[in-house]
Amino acid sequence: MPLFRNTSLALTLISLMSLLFPSPSLATTSNTSDVIDRAGTPTQHKEYDKYQNQRFNPLFDLGAWHGFLLPEQKNNYAAFTGPMVIAEEYSLFIAEKLEQLTLTDLANKKVLDFSQAKISRTSKPGELQQSFVFKQLTLELNLHFISDRTAVIETKIINNTSDKLALALTWQGELLSKWDDKKTIKQALPQWQRSLTANTNGLTFHFSEVRNTWNIMTSKTAQYQISRSLPTKTTIKQKQHSYQSTATINIAKNSSSSIFSTQSYFHNQSEADAEQAFIKTALENPQAKILATKRRWQQYLDKAMAVGKRSPAQDKVAIKAVETLNGNWRSPAGNLSHDGVTPSVTARWFNGVWAWDSWKHAYAMAHFNSNIAKENVRAMFAYQIQKDDAIRPQDEGMVIDAIFYNKDKTRGGDGGNWNERNTKPPLASWAVWEIYKATKDVSFIEEMLPKLQRYHQWWYRNRDHNKNGLVEYGATKHRYHNNQQGDISFKVRYLTKPNNSAIDLKACKSADEDWYLCTGISLYQNIIARSDYDDIDIGAQHGAGWESGMDNAARFGFINAEQLADYAKEKYQGDRIKAREDWQVMFYQNTNNAGDLLGFSINQESVELNTYLAHEKTLLANMAELLQQKKLAESYRHEAKALAKRINQCFFDEESGFYYDRSFTVTNMKSDKIDKNGCVGTLLTARGRGPEGWSPLWAKIADEDKAERVKNVMLKSNEFNTTIPLGTAALTNPAYDADIYWRGRVWLDQVYFGLIALDNYGYHQEAKTLAEKLFNNAEGLNENGTIRENYNPETGAVQGATNFSWSAAHLLMLYREFLAE
Repeated sequence: MPLFRNTSLALTLISLMSLLFPSPSLATTSNTSDVIDRAGTPTQHKEYDKYQNQRFNPLFDLGAWHGFLLPEQKNNYAAFTGPMVIAEEYSLFIAEKLEQLTLTDLANKKVLDFSQAKISRTSKPGELQQSFVFKQLTLELNLHFISDRTAVIETKIINNTSDKLALALTWQGELLSKWDDKKTIKQALPQWQRSLTANTNGLTFHFSEVRNTWNIMTSKTAQYQISRSLPTKTTIKQKQHSYQSTATINIAKNSSSSIFSTQSYFHNQSEADAEQAFIKTALENPQAKILATKRRWQQYLDKAMAVGKRSPAQDKVAIKAVETLNGNWRSPAGNLSHDGVTPSVTARWFNGVWAWDSWKHAYAMAHFNSNIAKENVRAMFAYQIQKDDAIRPQDEGMVIDAIFYNKDKTRGGDGGNWNERNTKPPLASWAVWEIYKATKDVSFIEEMLPKLQRYHQWWYRNRDHNKNGLVEYGATKHRYHNNQQGDISFKVRYLTKPNNSAIDLKACKSADEDWYLCTGISLYQNIIARSDYDDIDIGAQHGAGWESGMDNAARFGFINAEQLADYAKEKYQGDRIKAREDWQVMFYQNTNNAGDLLGFSINQESVELNTYLAHEKTLLANMAELLQQKKLAESYRHEAKALAKRINQCFFDEESGFYYDRSFTVTNMKSDKIDKNGCVGTLLTARGRGPEGWSPLWAKIADEDKAERVKNVMLKSNEFNTTIPLGTAALTNPAYDADIYWRGRVWLDQVYFGLIALDNYGYHQEAKTLAEKLFNNAEGLNENGTIRENYNPETGAVQGATNFSWSAAHLLMLYREFLAE
C-alpha cells in the first residue's frame, strides 16, 4: 500500500519538506578544501620555475591586485605568507611574510611555540585558514577578500580555560631583499626606494617609481597598507625595511576575542584615497563583509556545479576551475577600464587581457559569475578601433590582441605588452550568445550586436585579399611589420653570400650573424622564389600566427631546421631548397580603393577562421532575430549556409580525410589551380594535420561523410589519440614536437572543440573515452596541482603557465556540457 493515497497531497508534503530541509548543494557535499596547493615560502621577488611561473599559487579574489599563501614552514606560522603583488604588469613577491603574529602569555612571560600546537592550515574557495590549538587557548586566523583592493584577516583567540587570559600580541614583517636567483634588489633596481610609515591603526609600505618595462612598473605613490581594529605601537627599522607592532588584550574565561586587520595594495595615491572610507567601515563591522564573501563563493560553486551527476574527481576539477578563473580576475586599473580575466596571475607575461582568451573566459564564467563575464567582454571592446582612431583608422571595427595596465609607446604609454599587431579568432559572438543564454539579458545583446557586426565586417574588409569571401589570417599595419612607407619588412640570412646578380640586397641593411634587414614585397617574393637562403624571419608571419591564436603552428610555415632536414630526406631525397618550398609563406598587402595600406594577409585561407565566421553569422542571426531585426537575421543565415557549403567544398582533402588550410597566389610567380567547385589554390596537406581540421565538426557544418572520416583520423593512436589526446599537431606532422607550443602540446581549448565536434555527430562514447584520458592522465589535475596552460601529449606532463584561465574555462565547459552521466 502506498504511503500516501492522495498523490497531490504527497507532492505538496514533499515540496514543503524540501523547503524546510533543503538538500545540500553539490558544492557543500563535495570536498572543496585544498584543491589547489596554496602553501609557499617566497624568498625573493622572482621565484620562477623553468617556464617563468612564480612557483607558488597565492589566493586572489574579487579582482584584487595582491594575493596570499599559507605558511609551509614553522618559522612562518601565524602569518599568511607573501604577499604577491602585481606591479602593474608583473607579479612579484614582496615579502616572505608581512604580518606574522607572536603571542606571549603575560602571566608567565612565555612565548607560545606554534609548532607545538595542533595545527591546521587549509585553503578553501575564497578563504585561507590557520588554526593552532593549545591547552590554554586556540588561535584561528582566517583571510578573505572584501573588495578589489583589500583583504581582511580575522585573528580569533579562544580562551580554553576558566581563568582570565592576558596576552601580548606582536606583529612583525620585513620586505624581501633578494630580486632573483642572482641579484639583490639593490643590484637589480638600484634606484628603487622602499620605506615605511606608521600610525596607531597600522602602517604603510611606500614604493618609489620604477619603470622597468619587462620586470616591474610602479608609480611614485605605489603602496601597501595594513590597518588594524585595535591600536598598536609600532617601531620601524628603515634600513631593514621591517617593523614590529605591539598590543595587549585580556580575554575572559571560556570566551574569545577577535582582532581584525586589512591588507591592501594600491598602484597609486588616488586608489589609496578612494579605499580609506571602505577600510574604516569594514573594520567597524568586519563580520558582515566576511559573511558576504562566504555567500558570494557559495553562489559561485552552486551555479557552476548545479548540473547532473559527476565523479568526486570531476567535481574537484570544476572547483579548481572556478578558483582559477576568479583568481585571475583583475579589477579596473590603469588602462584596464573594466574588470577582466587574465590568462595567469603566476605566469610572468600574462597579467593583461587578451581577446580570444576573454571570449573563452566569458563563455565559462557566464554560468557562475555572469557580471564579470560581461565585463571581460566589455574590457576588450572598450578598445575596439574607431573610424577616427589616431593610429589605425584603417582597422575600424577590429578588437586588438591584448590590453594591459600600460599602453605602448605609440599610444603614449611606456608598456611593452600592449599589442595591436593582430586581433584574435572571431569567437566574441560565441561568448556573448552564451552569456545571453545563461542570463537572458536582452540589453546585453542590444549593447553588443552593433559592435560584433563591425568586428565581423572588419575581417572581410581587411583580411580577404582576393575578395572571394574566404578569409585569411594576417597582420596589421605596424612598425614591426612594415616601414614608414608601408612596405613589408623582413630579415633574411645567408651564411654564404648570395649571387647579387640574382638577388639584389644592396637596399638591405647588413646585421650581425649574416642577417640582412630588408623591405619590399617584390624583393621578398624574389627571395622566396629562389629558396636558397639559410633562414628568414617576417614580422607579419608572427603577427598572423598570433592572430590565429596558434602562434607557431606548422600550417603557418613554422618548422625547425632539423625537422626540415628530415622532411627533405623523406620527400625530396635530401633537397632542402625543394623541401623549403612547401613551408614558405607569402604575404599580400591589403589596400582600400584609394590604395592605402590596410594590413597584410598570409597566402592561405584558413579552414577554422572561416568556420568561426560561418558560426558567427548564425549567432549574429540569432541576436538579430531576438531584437526583431528579421531582414538582418535572414541575411546572416543565408550567408552562413553559403559559407558552410564552400568550407566543405574547398577545405576537405578526399585522399587523407581531413580539413586543411588552402594556399593561394595572386602573382605571376606561378598560376593557381581552380577546381570544379571554384576553389582557388592548393590544400596545405604537406604541412600536416592540426586541430583546425575538426573545427567544421565543432560548428556542425561538416558533411556527415566528411565528419566520419575526420573522426577516424582523430581516433588513430598514431595521429591524435595520445596519452593526452587531441594535441596541436598530429604525431605524423613533419613539424611535430611534444614540447613545442602549437606543434604538439595539448591545449585544452582544442580538446574541448574536438570533443564537442565528435559529440555533435553522434560519436559520444568515443569522445567520452578521450575525455576520460584527459582527466585521468593530465599531471596534477585530479590532485592539488594547478590547471596548466598545456600538457605533453605523450606523457601527460604539465607544460607552460600555471593557473591558466582558458584551460580552466574549457575544463568547466566539459564538466557542464559533456561529462554528465
